[in-house]
Amino acid sequence: MSTEKRLKQDAVDIFLAGVAAVDPDRAVRSHLKLEGDVLLAGTHRISLSPDSRVFVVGAGKAGAPMAAAMEKVLGNRVHRGLVVVKYGHVAPVERIEILEGGHPVPDESGLGGACRIADLLDDAGEGDLVICLLSGGGSALIPSPEPPVTLKDKQVTTDLLLKSGAEIGEINCVRKHLSRLKGGGLARLAFPARVLSLILSDVVADPLDVIASGPTVGDPTTFGDALAVLDRFGLAGRVPEAVLTRITQGAEGKHPETPKPGDPELKDVMNLLVGTNAIAVEAAAKKAEELGYNTIVLSTIITGETRDAAESHAAVARKIVEQDLPAARPACVLSGGETTVTIKGDGKGGRNQEFALASAIGIEGLPCTVILSGGTDGTDGPTEAAGAMADGTTVSRARDAGLDPAAFLENNDSYHFFRKLGDLLITGPTLTNVMDLRIIIVR
Repeated sequence: MSTEKRLKQDAVDIFLAGVAAVDPDRAVRSHLKLEGDVLLAGTHRISLSPDSRVFVVGAGKAGAPMAAAMEKVLGNRVHRGLVVVKYGHVAPVERIEILEGGHPVPDESGLGGACRIADLLDDAGEGDLVICLLSGGGSALIPSPEPPVTLKDKQVTTDLLLKSGAEIGEINCVRKHLSRLKGGGLARLAFPARVLSLILSDVVADPLDVIASGPTVGDPTTFGDALAVLDRFGLAGRVPEAVLTRITQGAEGKHPETPKPGDPELKDVMNLLVGTNAIAVEAAAKKAEELGYNTIVLSTIITGETRDAAESHAAVARKIVEQDLPAARPACVLSGGETTVTIKGDGKGGRNQEFALASAIGIEGLPCTVILSGGTDGTDGPTEAAGAMADGTTVSRARDAGLDPAAFLENNDSYHFFRKLGDLLITGPTLTNVMDLRIIIVR
């Protein structure tokens, strides 16, 4: 096995160790325990009388294994349940129904699931407990547009926001103000039942009001903030008329705001973070050390344009080669977070594959150097790849194959570039989601 292949295998092993640490089953069951008629959830003690009914709802890519873990903890205490997941992200369950829906752009199936969740919440009453399972992708998977906004309007708006370069918090600010369930809306519908949310974070710094658009969290943003997002990215004149009308009228005080922190309808809501990017990065670092690497973590809150982040990571790799800094060889440098791609071309890819392609250009010619970037959910953009890997020979190998790396990057076509070179990272759906993990290895 060549040095590059061995280093790539090490990078994959490190990545998979990070993903395993945020397995949804482990995340849920490590935070929950049923002792008689008391459910222990983190530091919360929730009393369940014989008449208390437990409803389980939720949305996200990790929803199915989270639901399965709930069944293991609660057994026949689960009265009814419905969780919406991305197509292909199912897992065996018995008492909780799993419904598949569209992501990242919402579809009719997700709309139907959102309506059924709303009906289920209407049935919950005082003394009951609603457990909400939330993970990355939840925003798109339970669309519940407020009239006159339609599902088609939300699809168009979501697509425009995703392509604009807006960060997830900005995207969710707009989506909250078009929805009945987001931005604390789900908790409002569940009132007066108690609500416990178990949250697997896919957002930098883990702000609870942003993850899955915060269905059970008071929303600090306003219609005015949503309108500002549309203006900032030049979308006010491009979104559907119904969307602009609702947000503009809301900013003028003509529609009720989303529930805010401290709202009385949220007083019996408990939000518990059960999995984060920092946990994944910590586990990846432990694996790298076991493999003999001098390991450091740059940050778990990397954001901004993907190409800019890739350039800075490539610069770190070069400094290791030239100066053994910030870590002496054999070195492994890790980072987490989630970058954004402003799409200008018509190619195919995702932020992790684009990161790897931009990194490849930055580390051209470096010996014994590999950079991997992967999404912990196993899917990067509209592709079956989790990400990709680059090494110091990537650019020369591409040119030998008649490929121009710069042209592929300019066309946002990283997927086809790495597929031709055989350097895609393929894991299949991991059924978890805590953003991205990036790995630099230098021997």
